[in-house]
This record gives sequence, C-alpha cells and structure tokens, in this order.
Amino acid sequence: MQTPIAPDIVRNEIKKSGLASVGLSSIREINRLVLNIEASSGVSFIRMEMGVPGMPPPKIAVDAEIEALKRGVGSKYPPFDGIPELKTEISRFIQLFLNLSIDGESCFPTVGSMQGCYMAMMMAGRRLAGKDKILFIDPGFPVNKRQASAIGIGYESFDVYEYRGEKLRKKIEGYLKAGDIGALLYSNPNNPSWICFTESELKIIGELCREYDIIPLEDLAYFGMDFRKDYSKPGVEPYIPTVGNYTDKYILLISSSKSFSLAGQRIGMTAVSDALFNSTGNNLERYFGTNKFGYAYIFGAVYALSSGVSHTNQYGLAALLKAVNDGDYNFVNSVKEYGERAEIMKELFTSNGFSIVYDMDEDQPLADGFYFTVSYPGFSGVELIEELLYYGISAISLSTTGSDHHEGIRACVSLTGKERFDELEKRLIAFDMDHKEGFRAMSAE
Repeated sequence: MQTPIAPDIVRNEIKKSGLASVGLSSIREINRLVLNIEASSGVSFIRMEMGVPGMPPPKIAVDAEIEALKRGVGSKYPPFDGIPELKTEISRFIQLFLNLSIDGESCFPTVGSMQGCYMAMMMAGRRLAGKDKILFIDPGFPVNKRQASAIGIGYESFDVYEYRGEKLRKKIEGYLKAGDIGALLYSNPNNPSWICFTESELKIIGELCREYDIIPLEDLAYFGMDFRKDYSKPGVEPYIPTVGNYTDKYILLISSSKSFSLAGQRIGMTAVSDALFNSTGNNLERYFGTNKFGYAYIFGAVYALSSGVSHTNQYGLAALLKAVNDGDYNFVNSVKEYGERAEIMKELFTSNGFSIVYDMDEDQPLADGFYFTVSYPGFSGVELIEELLYYGISAISLSTTGSDHHEGIRACVSLTGKERFDELEKRLIAFDMDHKEGFRAMSAE
C-alpha cells in the first residue's frame, strides 16, 4: 500500500538518525527526525510531538521589551532575583488568580519554568539531611527526571492513573514512610495526560506534605488552561486549584510559554511560600553556604545557575502581568483555541479506530486542552510512534513519560491549526483502513 510518505524515505531517515528506537526517543530527537523526513519527502507533517505554543506573543509584552531595550537596559545586568516591578506583579498575580498571599521577595523570574523546576529540585532535595529524593507523580515531563539525575538527586515515581481520589493518599504515603523523600513534583494540568487534580486530591497531597515535612513542587505550566471553568477574571472566584490551600511550605512553578505565548523569551516564574522562604534546612549550608532557605535559593541557586533572566524579558513580562492583574488583558481567552482544537482532533482520532487513554478526572470527563492521549489496537505506543511517521503524523510515546500505559501516545494540539484538520482526517482514515487490513508500513518490505 502507498502511505502518504514513501516508506523508503522514512526508513532511510530513521537509519541515518542512528536512533536505537524511534518510539523511545526524546522529544527533540523525534523533532529532528521529522524535520529530516519533511526535507527529504517534501511532505509537511501534522506536528504533535512538541509542546510549543502556536499563538503569537501578546503585543503588550513585545512593546514593553522594545521600550526597555530603547532605554538601554540591554547594557546592564538585571537583578538576578527579578526587577522590583516584576516581583510585585508576580505576587499580585498569585493573589488574584490562586488566592494565595506570597510576598514579592519570595517571587522571582527564571529562565523558563524548566529552569525553575531544576532549581526547585536542587533546593528541596538538599534541604534536610537524609531527605534527598524526589517523588514524581507521573506521567510527567521526561526532562525532569534527567534534571534530577544531572544534579545527583535520586527519585521515585508512579503512574497516578489507578490512584485517583482517596487511593492517592495510601499510594503517596507508601513512599513517604521510607523517610528519604524531600519533595514531590507534579504538573497540574498534567503534561502529557491533561488530567487535573481535584480539590480533594490536592488536599491529600497538601496534608501528607505537611505531615511528613515534604515540599510539593507544583508545576503550573498550563496556568488557567483547564477550560471547564472560567479562571480568567482577577480576584474573582473560581480561583485556580492549588496545593497552597492545604500546606504552608510549597513552591509554585509558573510558565509564561503556554498561557502567555512567550516560549521564545525563556522566562518563567517561581514563587516560594513565605513559610518555606523564611525557614531553615539543616543540610543547605554544605551546598549554599547558609541554612536559610530563601537566601540559599536566591544567592545559591538562582545566582549560580543564570545570574538572572534577560533584562528586557523581565520588563515585558512585568507589563503583561500588570495588564492581566488590572483586568485589561484576558490571558485565558487568548489560548482557549487550544481546547477547541483538542475537542475536534480527539473526535478525528476516535472516529478512526483510536481510543483515548487518560479520559477522566475522578468522576468528570477530562478537559479539552493542550494535550490528549490516544492508543490504537495492536500497537504499543513505541510502535505506534514509528508507524505514524509513514502517515505524516508525529507524537511521543507515553512510555517516555513514566506512564504505565505503554500502548499510548501523547499528542499536542498547538501546532495544528484548524486549516489542517481535513488533512489530518484523511491521514487518519488512511491509517485506519490500512491497519484494519493488517498492513504495517514499518515492517513492510
């Protein structure tokens, strides 16, 4: 059978890539392979492997950066814990959208939320002697485990799929009783599954963290993007759910890449709760010269890793946050299209033989958002990733994210505009027809 992309081209590029397994490759490795196949075949892929924004950056942020550059800030080192305006607006943002009070001193920019996660693990995993492991609530962003390994911090992990609701308490506590967990990390909404923890689940996490003196690292990369509720209005209920309502020591990691479409500027936000920022840890001094948590965070971690985020970026984000906080810019409305795309794309997949893998939040259907997960009968996720290449569709395997659902793949909607839905549908119809007849391009001669 003739697939949308000639099989010889795909096989040749796979061979040249040297990848031991396409389906187990990293996001960036798959990205490079797909670029090479596109160049050789002249066929444009439906790109679902990378979680990169597909919306233009807000004009407010762009203009503020330009003005800052014209003022000459490009020649000056920025305050590495954040310019005062930005620290104030991050604190306001958290108050207005999460209903949490965190002093501006405890809020600072990072080179993307990814660097924020790196710092948070570095600090939380070295705060207390003997508590030197991270517990990852999976599925999750694969690079986080690589970060933990790079800084010499051990970790445990489990797939949360079978442990929703009250089951979550016993599962987490089983790890915490060992006494060596210093922090736990999860994303909410979740990358890659798009599950969202309920208030009762966040309460469980918060209570256990308080009881065992564990730091929850809450990755809010997709801030306000659970579109089932309207989280767009500052200072008005409903507020975005957070573990900060249930424990006093926590770290929030907020990205500007997705919700604010500023991925290229590499600026995220970290907010350390006041109770944690002002606390001490008996194991910090050997690494950072002080046992004061907040001081060690800024002068030990932030300063050592970057000496600050680009000066102009800080002014751009500060201006954008002020507009959001003042109610002059609705950041949620600017990214709602992701949810609209997901609803349609999920229907295209399920109408052509695919099934949704992660589909419920306790008793509620999953939201439509930045990601969704699918499987196809007879394929592991690893196999499915490679097979879809012949049909001009790219994604990543759930096996690389800590998921126990090895038959599934993660799809990101951000780079697939509605103008390409007809093309996606045709490729999925061809895939389903071929595989109902037992054809497999990756193994065909």
